[in-house]
Amino acid sequence: MRRFLAAMEARDLQAARACLAPGFTMRFPATPPMTELDQLIAWAAPRYRSVTKAYDGFDVVPGAPETVYCRGTLAGEWHDGTRFDGIRFIDRFEISAGLLIRQDVWNDMAETRARA
Repeated sequence: MRRFLAAMEARDLQAARACLAPGFTMRFPATPPMTELDQLIAWAAPRYRSVTKAYDGFDVVPGAPETVYCRGTLAGEWHDGTRFDGIRFIDRFEISAGLLIRQDVWNDMAETRARA
């Protein structure tokens, strides 16, 4: 999961794809499920210029699949060059055989953007 997140932040899509199991699904606020990283990039493109994550913690729920929650804040830049930071997020990952099978994302990006 951490390799995937670091690869995504670095825009190393090849390394990120290597972390995904066949049938991987991503769910972000107010959007249909996505199965390809290119879909995510296209979805995010009109929303912000860049984004990084600062992690406050990771919580593991053992099982099959293993579930990991990571939480923290987002920082980055809107398309007009204005910086943002402190936006809360939680990502929930399901992991099987060392590969990501699902990612669910919750954050306050839309609420923060509406006030910008």
